[in-house]
Amino acid sequence: MKYTILIGLAVVALGVVPQGTAVAVERLSATELASHCDHVVTSPESDDGIFCIRYIQGFIDGAVITDERVTMNVASEYDKDETFSDRALRVRLGLSKRLASYGSYYADFCLGDPVPLAEVVQKIVADLERRKPVSETLLARDIVYSTLRNQYPCTPPPPE
Repeated sequence: MKYTILIGLAVVALGVVPQGTAVAVERLSATELASHCDHVVTSPESDDGIFCIRYIQGFIDGAVITDERVTMNVASEYDKDETFSDRALRVRLGLSKRLASYGSYYADFCLGDPVPLAEVVQKIVADLERRKPVSETLLARDIVYSTLRNQYPCTPPPPE
């Protein structure tokens, strides 16, 4: 009886204790990124300069790993037994040709091999400067992605 009451009290106490809610990662605005990237030219070793460089590097790394993972997932789908209909859809969509032809097809930008990180950062910082004043609603990821797509487009292979 004593243990039942203690267990009951513990359950009630746990229900009364406020539970933390999961919060999504806060999105970085383009204005915030620009304020960090303002320091890249004059003091790249500063906390702000390093923040800017590492944000851009992390964005690129995320895009590359996502491309590789998606490509592996699509390739594993082809390894399964295909029906005639599946094969017809795959061939008509031409997906296998596109995957073989683009190094970074899904990310829609291709950095080549190798492109120095300093060069990429310089182009993104210059783009941020050109856009000043940066819109308060624009996200950092959108401006980085836009700059990468414009500065490093993937060129399709020559026709066969």
